[in-house]
Amino acid sequence: QLQLVESGGGLVQPGGSLRLSCTASGFTLDDYAIAWFRQAPGKEREGVSTINYNAVSINYRDSVKGRFTISRDNAKNTIYLQMNKLQPEDTAVYYCAAPGVGGWGLRVPPLSEEEYAYWGRGTQVTVSS
Repeated sequence: QLQLVESGGGLVQPGGSLRLSCTASGFTLDDYAIAWFRQAPGKEREGVSTINYNAVSINYRDSVKGRFTISRDNAKNTIYLQMNKLQPEDTAVYYCAAPGVGGWGLRVPPLSEEEYAYWGRGTQVTVSS
C-alpha cells in the first residue's frame, strides 16, 4: 500500500528553522514528483513547493522563496523541506503529496492539489513566540 508519512514539525520561534521529512512506503520515490502543501486554520490548503523526480525542476510559492528549500534523497526514499526564517504566517499543517502516476518528467511539477492523488496525514508547524 502506497503511503506517505510526514515528520519534523513542531513549535518554533519566529526566525527559527525546521526541517520536514516526507518518507514513502509501499513504493519508491525515484520516479515521482513530490509536493509540499500546507493548510492553516480556517484557510484553504495551498501549495508550498514541488520537486520533480531528479530534483532538476523545483517550484516554490512566492511567500516562501528564499526561505524554504526542497530536496530529495531517493536512496532514503525521502523528500525534505528545509524551512528557515519562519514567520507566524507559516503556521499550518504541512502535507506531502505524490501524483497518481510518476509525474511530469523534467517539467516543473504544479502546485495545484488536484494534480496529486496520494497524501500523508500531515505534520503541525507552529511559529510563535
